[in-house]
Amino acid sequence: MSQVTTLLGAEGRFAELIPGFRCREPQLQMAQAIEDALDRKASLVVEAETGTGKTLAYLVPALLADGPTIVSTGTKSLQEQLFFRDLPAVIKTLGIQRRVALLKGRANYLCPYRMSLHLEEARFLTRETAEQMQIVARWAALTKTGDVAELKEIPEDAPVWPWVTSTVENCLGQDCPRATECPVLKARQQAQEADLVVVNHHLFFADAALKEGGVSDLLPSAKTVIFDEAHQLPDIAAAFFGTTLTARQIQELGRDTLQEAGQCAMDLIATNQCVAALERAVADFRMALGEQGRRETWRLVSDQKAVVDAGDALVECLEALAELLQPMARSSRGLDSAWRRAEAQQLALQRFLSATDPQQVFWFETFKRSFVLHATPLSVAEPFGAHRKRNPCSWVFTSATLSVAGNFSHFVDRLGLGDATTLRLESPFDFRRQAVLYVPEDLPEPATPDYTSRLAEIMVPVINAAGGRTFFLFTSHRALREAAEYLRSRLDFPLLVQGESGRRQLLDEFRDKGNAVLLGTASFWEGIDVRGEALSCVIIDKLPFGSPGDPVVAARIDRIRDEGGNPFRDYQLPQAVLTLRQGAGRLIRDTDDYGVLVLADPRLIQKSYGKTFLNSLPGMTRTRKLEVIQRFFTMIAETGFKQREMSGD
Repeated sequence: MSQVTTLLGAEGRFAELIPGFRCREPQLQMAQAIEDALDRKASLVVEAETGTGKTLAYLVPALLADGPTIVSTGTKSLQEQLFFRDLPAVIKTLGIQRRVALLKGRANYLCPYRMSLHLEEARFLTRETAEQMQIVARWAALTKTGDVAELKEIPEDAPVWPWVTSTVENCLGQDCPRATECPVLKARQQAQEADLVVVNHHLFFADAALKEGGVSDLLPSAKTVIFDEAHQLPDIAAAFFGTTLTARQIQELGRDTLQEAGQCAMDLIATNQCVAALERAVADFRMALGEQGRRETWRLVSDQKAVVDAGDALVECLEALAELLQPMARSSRGLDSAWRRAEAQQLALQRFLSATDPQQVFWFETFKRSFVLHATPLSVAEPFGAHRKRNPCSWVFTSATLSVAGNFSHFVDRLGLGDATTLRLESPFDFRRQAVLYVPEDLPEPATPDYTSRLAEIMVPVINAAGGRTFFLFTSHRALREAAEYLRSRLDFPLLVQGESGRRQLLDEFRDKGNAVLLGTASFWEGIDVRGEALSCVIIDKLPFGSPGDPVVAARIDRIRDEGGNPFRDYQLPQAVLTLRQGAGRLIRDTDDYGVLVLADPRLIQKSYGKTFLNSLPGMTRTRKLEVIQRFFTMIAETGFKQREMSGD
């Protein structure tokens, strides 16, 4: 028996030292597979369904192996949970000494230089930002890490953060006059010295694409890279292996230029005129792109005269700024950085306006006062494959949802992991005893205008039977708003609606109230763990097919069709199955959980592809009868979950 399976076995240290620890066969299989992959410097893809205990299954072999190891998680909150809760407990239980580090993207750390620079120019800030600046300054004198997550009294999206943090573009690096105080450099130094470093996917791929000097400095010496929540990787990688140019980037360039010019012998009148012209050009380009809320392919507007003229004017303003800055670039590191940024942004904008690369899809988004221009690769298999070849080590990819009806080809092909071994581990939960899958009868086709109102009407007795305690998940914000309007006057339970409060606040209220109904869209389909009776019902309004109107989805569909493939079979269906599995996974989170999963879409029964969805879900009891659901919850209330036995209709 291997070392990891001994430790995690029924008689091992974890069973001995951790109260409530249960030996799980899938966990043992996963830990042994990872131990073997680390020994062989191999690549491994592991689907470990909910309840497997995958965190322990990869941390134990990673900590016992020769480091360094990089562990990448899906979100910053999961990253912090892993670093502050899971890692200390595992290291203590193993009885070993290991140096571990937490590394985030630079926007998560205070920049002392930019803070001091803008404190001196606080008169240019709004009153709210100036007040927040003073709070940040007081905290800066006390913090040891410079991690802005410590400062709870200022929201994550507060306007002060861009003024007191740095970006790749405006960071002065080792030439910064306050480099010795830099929290980013300190965090990276700690990561360099650690046996195991916890990062997140966005940082990993930003660094892989830009070679910024964080993860890219760690990879050459790393012996293992482990991706948790790996199902997110293809889309995150696509975002970072592409290019993005935003109105905010250009505006920050103008502001930084003015700040740096004030510190040097630069022609301030000419600089102010040039930056003012740039700001007007940004505003004009935004107006030319049309109303806010657009998310469309570039070719829809690329030939419009107003867009062409505004784009050319913006290129000229960036060019003029670069010409103004070039003679002064040697006078300060800040002006040199601004000059290089102006040239880079000009080239990026010109490449976007020409949109000639057939391997990328060019698209844009508009907001009230800003825009984002994207060039997204149609496939990341080649650049990610090249990245792995440059860094030969063990690569482990794990998530609860990586396969479609047991087939890994969709995930493996998107990342170019043809050399990887795959392993699928089913959940140890007894889904047939713990959960019921309900597909309602008498629902119209999802495309009909009254579908959402009819669904909300049919779900009222289900929610009542559950005693509230429901996640109602939607595939669109429009459907969410329509359902919320219908349900407000028809439910006696607290109704929590995404958009009316922050995500974290909604989840805290949901847990605290114990009988609430939460309505959410995409951000509530994954990464949420509500255990116990507070969540006893999950309703999904439609099968989550990606919108064919989305510019990236549309371009990938066209590409597959041009290559002779079947876009629905090869891309749209597997993507929808993986998304559905994530939403369904919110229901049963523990051996003592129970509940009802409602898949409301009649296509699940009427269409042949419905079987692919059903075959990808755990083996729950299935029914189409409301009375079965009502009887299920009645028995739970009367007899208690552990004594329940249920047969479906």
